[in-house]
Amino acid sequence: MDRFRNYINGQWVEPKTGKYFNNINPADISDIVGEFPESGQEDVNDAVKSAREAFKKWKMMPAPKRGDILKKVGDIFARRKEEIAKIMTREMGKPVFETMGDLQEAIDTAYYSASETRRLFGHTAPSEMENKMNLSFRMPIGVCGVITAFNFPVAVPSWKILPALAAGNTVVYKPSKDVPQAGVCFAEVMDEAGVPPGVFNVVLGKGNMGNMIVEHPDVNLIAFTGSTNIGFQLGEICGRTNKKCSLEMGGKNAQIIMPDANFELAIEGVLWGAFGTTGQRCTATSRLIVHKDCYEEIITLLAMKASKLKLGYGLLPDTQVGPVIHEKQLQTCEYYSKVALEEGARLIIGGKRAIEGDLAKGYFYEPTIFADVTKDMRLFQEEVFGPVLAVTKAESFDHAVELANSVDFGLSSSVYTRNVNDAFRAIRDIEAGITYINAPTIGAEAHMPFGGVKGTGNGHREGGWTVFDIFTEWKTVYIDFSDKLQRAQIDNY
Repeated sequence: MDRFRNYINGQWVEPKTGKYFNNINPADISDIVGEFPESGQEDVNDAVKSAREAFKKWKMMPAPKRGDILKKVGDIFARRKEEIAKIMTREMGKPVFETMGDLQEAIDTAYYSASETRRLFGHTAPSEMENKMNLSFRMPIGVCGVITAFNFPVAVPSWKILPALAAGNTVVYKPSKDVPQAGVCFAEVMDEAGVPPGVFNVVLGKGNMGNMIVEHPDVNLIAFTGSTNIGFQLGEICGRTNKKCSLEMGGKNAQIIMPDANFELAIEGVLWGAFGTTGQRCTATSRLIVHKDCYEEIITLLAMKASKLKLGYGLLPDTQVGPVIHEKQLQTCEYYSKVALEEGARLIIGGKRAIEGDLAKGYFYEPTIFADVTKDMRLFQEEVFGPVLAVTKAESFDHAVELANSVDFGLSSSVYTRNVNDAFRAIRDIEAGITYINAPTIGAEAHMPFGGVKGTGNGHREGGWTVFDIFTEWKTVYIDFSDKLQRAQIDNY
């Protein structure tokens, strides 16, 4: 069995705890991917110390030179794309065509971040005083603690790590305990690209290791993707310790289908949105809101298509849906299916573990659809993070939007309609950070802002130019060449 190590200060090092944990293939629990460090406070301290020291030189490197290194990161990810994709599929389960897409997001983000190092623009503004200039600059923040979930093992960390480095920060990264090898691969790529020692560090572990990073006094910023409950806890710590904090948390995303929609296109969208990544996306389509005039027709078409989805090991070429990540998540899917039935929802398909043949070896759950779900039901309100879809009837377009907004989350949304007026009303009225017209709730692009409102996040946006609002802070500069004291508002008015 392979044994892996942490990556600290440009070196592969054993955990000082001397402890390791097994990482298991969720499609076949007899397949142990490897042994990974169960790191502790001393390991975190070493990583933060190396990042703190490296920051002194890294921030002084001209930003376009940092961009040259990030360009190499993208090149190496591209060269190793298929290899790392297969590692990710074995580790977390989603089909290899999806993990290839995961890697492509990292490649896109690397190239985008590299190019943005020439566009870290500040602002100049006229002064209200004579012979005086006003300027502002983006400045790096320091050591960034990055903590991410399992579902996008390379793409999501790339959204944080690469812009953070582009801006001149250094990083201590803790991957999810369920995808530690992806973190190792990330470090291998950074090392080969020539990222200087200490600029990027990976500390592997489980339990409360994330809190060790968040609580550390020499960590200046936390960038987190994960559950809402954990995000709220980390946000409280950051508030108490005055750390800058970016939280990307849960979603309960709705797709609306109107009677004038292209039904075939809409069905394709909800199948991909609900069951892609086995429903384990913060942007997954977990609610389908259908106008009453096409409600039963859509349910019939959807059930027919969903029943044909092929479950299996993600490295097999015909697999469309992989396993959920672990036994606990399998139990969560079972629990919410049970609750939905108890609360009066109508089971259309699925609702149980898949145990036929090789599926019995892993954590497989059948694609599940419940109809007649009302907004007071838990399946309508709470995130499942699995292949379980709730279908709800809407009386009108306005009612559909009202239903879409009737949850505590606001990440992504989707409307299928040919009515341009309804489309623009949806864009205006749906409470979400992202709205798709005639496309599913998933499909973010690297050069556009990503994030949500309400319980989904704390106002920051990853992706695109907006990510640098997370990883920089502003310095304002006043240059007075009047050769006299000018007391701003006192002397000017």
